[in-house]
Amino acid sequence: MNLKEFFTYGEKVPGYDVRVLNEREARAAAGILFIGAFLGLTNGVMLGTAVFSEYFVTFFMIDFIIRVIQPRYSPSLMLGRFFVRNQVPEYVGATQKRFAWAIGAIIAIPMFYYLVIHFEPNPIKVLVCLICMALLFFESAFSICLGCKLFNLFSKEQARHCPGGICEIRHKDPVQKFTPAQTAILLLTVLLMMYGTYAYFTKLPDRTVFVKKMKELMLSDEEKKRLEEQKMEEEFENF
Repeated sequence: MNLKEFFTYGEKVPGYDVRVLNEREARAAAGILFIGAFLGLTNGVMLGTAVFSEYFVTFFMIDFIIRVIQPRYSPSLMLGRFFVRNQVPEYVGATQKRFAWAIGAIIAIPMFYYLVIHFEPNPIKVLVCLICMALLFFESAFSICLGCKLFNLFSKEQARHCPGGICEIRHKDPVQKFTPAQTAILLLTVLLMMYGTYAYFTKLPDRTVFVKKMKELMLSDEEKKRLEEQKMEEEFENF
């Protein structure tokens, strides 16, 4: 392999006018990375240790830098390829995927510094980790590449061959549309999920640092005042 071929980004596939990548292995790799990020977060919250996260963030940063340079040698993409090697490839444009992965690398580098080199965890950095997890989950579960959508906002050349064909203008089939009854059920489900999340962080005992921080953010001023008064009463009774 010569140097020019090494830096050629994407694969040339007959029938496609641009270089492409296999979306199936990208989705599989996103799922693998999501599991790693989830394990790191749960270890930090429940066990109070960031050792797993330090190793994972290091791997994450290196992996995304390799993706931006040459995705053929990305460890997570090769793992994804192994698991989907018997499936028919789904080709997507390489240019917008590179842009999306560059965003991931830009996020990963400061995460590496603040979680590995100079360990300074705080709610904002945890929020960045949650955003990364959300991006990985959306790509893995729904084949939604948010970075690919941003590509069209910053590039004169519009993306082609996006996951699920979202870049091509087309009409939705009846199976993709919602009836009024389905819309009502969907809205009710979303509302119940939102209330369940709120109740989880505000009603249950705050036994972890993460839950305590989330509770402080989600409680109203009146609820915070009531909890403070209740805590003072309990301390006075114990005294």
